Amino acid sequence: MYPASKLTAEAGSHTTGTGPASGALADTVAGDWDENPSVGVILGFPPHIAAELQQWRASFGDPMAGVIPAHITLVTTTPAKDWDATTRHVRSIAGRQAPFTVTISGTGSFRPVSPVVFLKVEDGFGECVNLHEQLQSGPLERELPFPYHPHVTVAHDVAPENLDEAETVLKDYRATFAVASMGLYEHDSNGIWQLREEFDFGGDTDEAEEDQAATVQATHAAHEERAPGSPERG
Repeated sequence: MYPASKLTAEAGSHTTGTGPASGALADTVAGDWDENPSVGVILGFPPHIAAELQQWRASFGDPMAGVIPAHITLVTTTPAKDWDATTRHVRSIAGRQAPFTVTISGTGSFRPVSPVVFLKVEDGFGECVNLHEQLQSGPLERELPFPYHPHVTVAHDVAPENLDEAETVLKDYRATFAVASMGLYEHDSNGIWQLREEFDFGGDTDEAEEDQAATVQATHAAHEERAPGSPERG
């Protein structure tokens, strides 16, 4: 198993614009908090896996490969009116979450709804959904246009033949690693996703693990009954 994963400086920064990737996310302090900022919460990958997947994404012609590190989104772009409440909310959920294992294996696509090819989340799927449902409440509550579906984007908004290539070439890809934290990001005025804080998972009791096992089983059953929706950009 790989070391517990955090989104480190080596992974760069998220962006939906054309700004340069930051080389030191962990040390980045975003500018003054906007009146109505947008935030996101993600699970980062070990640097060597993130680098490998970014190389694959670049090979498929995706212009975001150089500025979006491999990740699993837990909360996509969501307005946050109260920064202190948002921070407390995310910290509290992280404190109750036990570290868990993620396995990404094989490819899928959101086509024709959205031109995206992704790696499937196998181990850790239920934990991701559980975290998403907890996070997307309280100060981050909002209606989403599609059901949440954990995934790792490897090609987005590229030519159809490039999407086909990504889906075929990575169909046997598999990686397993531990995650022990989640990152809270702010979408700044330059279109850059800046890491505001990394929250370590603190739940490590047998009771927490039993609760997660029950949640995973229920989550898989629920998601088998509905098709995945269109993803966020990333």
